Amino acid sequence: MQRLTFSVSINAPKEDVWQTMLADATYRQWTNAFEEGSYADTDWSEGSKARFLTPSGNGMVSRIVTHRPNEFLSIKHLGMVKNGVEDTESPQAKSWGGSFENYILREADDSSTLTIEMDVKEEYRDYFEETWPKALSKLKNISEAQKSSEPEKLPKSA
Repeated sequence: MQRLTFSVSINAPKEDVWQTMLADATYRQWTNAFEEGSYADTDWSEGSKARFLTPSGNGMVSRIVTHRPNEFLSIKHLGMVKNGVEDTESPQAKSWGGSFENYILREADDSSTLTIEMDVKEEYRDYFEETWPKALSKLKNISEAQKSSEPEKLPKSA
């Protein structure tokens, strides 16, 4: 595994960026850079399961390790989901097991910097190096457009 790091500066308060990043409707908008129709099945609370899925039911099964709202989110990938079925035992699933995806948000003045740290297998490096900047650009645009409006609120547990 290699750790990749991506960062974007967003002209919005960190609370707005956090809400935009994790609220279901806007999460679906910015993550469609990875695959159209991508979504997260989770409440984002520490210790909870998270399934990151495509419309066909494929994706990753993970656990929310740490969630400090507006600051830090750490996701531990446990395996894969294929056609809606979780797989944490196959060699392919185990090769992702234990990898992390971290979201670090810092604010200075009216601007926020979001940094993503992600453990990836070499075979997926090019894909993520191409796709994360597109996803972060979408998140930036959505967050800045919503700066003056009220973003969708997360569930109370998040």
